[in-house]
Amino acid sequence: MGTQATERADAARNRRAVLDATERLLAEGGGEHVSLDRVAALAGVGKGTVFRRFGNRAGLLRALLEERSRALREGIESGPPPLGPGAPARERLHAFLDGLGAIAEGNAVLLSAHEQACAEDKYDDPSYRFWHRHLRALFAEERPDLDAGFLAHAVLAVFDGELIRRVTPPGDPRRFTRSVQRMAAAMLGQDDHRDPPPGT
Repeated sequence: MGTQATERADAARNRRAVLDATERLLAEGGGEHVSLDRVAALAGVGKGTVFRRFGNRAGLLRALLEERSRALREGIESGPPPLGPGAPARERLHAFLDGLGAIAEGNAVLLSAHEQACAEDKYDDPSYRFWHRHLRALFAEERPDLDAGFLAHAVLAVFDGELIRRVTPPGDPRRFTRSVQRMAAAMLGQDDHRDPPPGT
């Protein structure tokens, strides 16, 4: 039992070191700077350890993005409204886009790298599938006459790292999120001009 606990602790420590190294390399040189060799060297683990745990560069970036968005996912599934269950679909949509927009605005470099690495199987990516399923359900609840699946894809298509950096001026860090919220509201038939929640 003690040996198994030690192995689990070592695995968790190695995983943390690998993700921290990936994050550091992203900050230093963008997605092109991330490779299994560089991550392993910076994390102080063998390349085989990185490969067995994450598979490839796309797996590294996918794991880091999933970690950054875990709190939002948990809030959607079991948190209080309006993000969690119990609020009207339109309010949940507004809250969800506020949360996803904040993640995207704070991680534009990671988002760009993830998009490039996972381009061939973008629509099968676990995070994308979860966001799409949630958006589709909200659109379908609010406007069953519309093609909810297509609208969900259309909204997620604008979550592009390069676009976010281009449209976000230094003095207005939430411009992207507000614009996406209004776009989604317009899709539902009503432009939403509400101000973002305080502190966002």
